[in-house]
Amino acid sequence: MTSGTSRSIRWAQAGLVTNAVLVLVKLVAGIVGNANALVADAVESSADIFSSMIVWTGLSIASRPADENHPFGHGKAEPIAAAIVSLMLLGAAVGIAVIAVREIVTPHKAPAPFTLFVAAGVIIIKEALYHRVARVGKETGSTALGADAWHHRADAISSGAAFVGIGIALLGGPGWEAADDWAALVAAFLITVNGARTLRPALSGLMDEAPDRSVWVVAHDAASRIAGVKRVEKLNVRSSGSGYYIDLHVQADPQLSLEAAHEIGAGVKYSIREAIPRAVNVLVHMEPYRMTGEQRVVDLVAPPPL
Repeated sequence: MTSGTSRSIRWAQAGLVTNAVLVLVKLVAGIVGNANALVADAVESSADIFSSMIVWTGLSIASRPADENHPFGHGKAEPIAAAIVSLMLLGAAVGIAVIAVREIVTPHKAPAPFTLFVAAGVIIIKEALYHRVARVGKETGSTALGADAWHHRADAISSGAAFVGIGIALLGGPGWEAADDWAALVAAFLITVNGARTLRPALSGLMDEAPDRSVWVVAHDAASRIAGVKRVEKLNVRSSGSGYYIDLHVQADPQLSLEAAHEIGAGVKYSIREAIPRAVNVLVHMEPYRMTGEQRVVDLVAPPPL
């Protein structure tokens, strides 16, 4: 297990514990304080508990080494976990919307003042957790942790909507009791947007979409600077979990011995792995270099279209 994976798992665990505590706080405060937006927020946070467990499991599976049945490793477990978390986020948004609509049409008392402070505390905690988890997810390249971070942001958003709604209900007095329910409905919409946002990179990982163009450029430059390399072509990069699988064709002098060509290929492989530490595997196919009229003008392959 890499250090990046260990960090990702630790923050998934931290999110799990935090969510468990906040669910109890918001649920009790919402019921006792008659704040339906907080109750809806607690429902969303309960989904966060399961999402953190899924992220934790996905990261643990993705960190397993390749075996006979999985020669390319278990990296796909991470985008699968991210996709499940995103779908749960969308499901939580639907649940919050249903509860909000039901409470809007049902007369009820105004929320208690103390629920305003509970919502404010949750906003601070969850927003801080979002920034930390998002940063770790970006540093480790974990799509699952990135999705989990947006779950924390969604919780902060729903708590923010609850804060606004409760505040309006308290300031408005009689006739404004449903303000926190309308706030919960707005939060459901914002959570839906975030759920769709986190689903896309998860699907990209499952569909082997090429990563950021900068990875291709770094790999190409690393291969091109090896002595004996005449041309680099058919360079492909795909993500698997937080790592990359890279394969490319390298052209060299056709008069070289098999051993010399092998040495060049090995040099290309290690150069790329040094330049891209997250490269799990680099497959180099050696080919004889043939000069053509076009290659006399442009000796390097043009980067693939954006």
